[in-house]
Amino acid sequence: MFTVLGAESSGAAAQQEAGAVIIGEMQAPDQAGDNMAETPETTASGVRFVAEPVVQPLPGDADNGDGSDAANLPDNVTSLRELVSDMPTGGKLSGDMRCLAQAIYFEARGEPLAGQLAVGRVVVNRAESNLFPDDYCGVVTQRKQFSFVKNGHIPAVNTTSAAWQRAKAIARIAHQELWQSEARDALYFHAKRVHPRWATRKIARATIDSHIFYR
Repeated sequence: MFTVLGAESSGAAAQQEAGAVIIGEMQAPDQAGDNMAETPETTASGVRFVAEPVVQPLPGDADNGDGSDAANLPDNVTSLRELVSDMPTGGKLSGDMRCLAQAIYFEARGEPLAGQLAVGRVVVNRAESNLFPDDYCGVVTQRKQFSFVKNGHIPAVNTTSAAWQRAKAIARIAHQELWQSEARDALYFHAKRVHPRWATRKIARATIDSHIFYR
């Protein structure tokens, strides 16, 4: 289950056996991501992240799901922060890419950039897994996964905020795998301050700021 617990916590659990859903420890939805402070994600304190070279899209991968052309993406960047800053965010998002950006915004906008990217990768990985819906909107709105989703609906974001622009950039990076995340194959995560039962049956992949990511 995913639960949005503000900048300090959030979590994800998943279906373990067919038809069985295990619910981790959650805060009430009214304490969800809307209360997260929009703090700068420019520090790397507490982030165990190793920068890797930017992977450029392969020929034929020009459709980014957001109306942009992969050939126009920045290259030769040396940090995730630089890549986010250089990433075009002005194009209109497809519905699926918007769902991905919204998940990053509500789950992790108070986290460092590496933590935001890790959350984005969880959504992407779930869409690619046969355990979850095969599109981003299906993953995000799946019942009892993200507590910021209300009755199957994602709340509105502040589209004029810097946090939303970052979330859109991170969504494109996660979608196109332009930067290697330490949580690259993670399917679940939770806040360090909680200890859901399902976590004991998963393999920890990374700890990034206030979250632990699992395969």
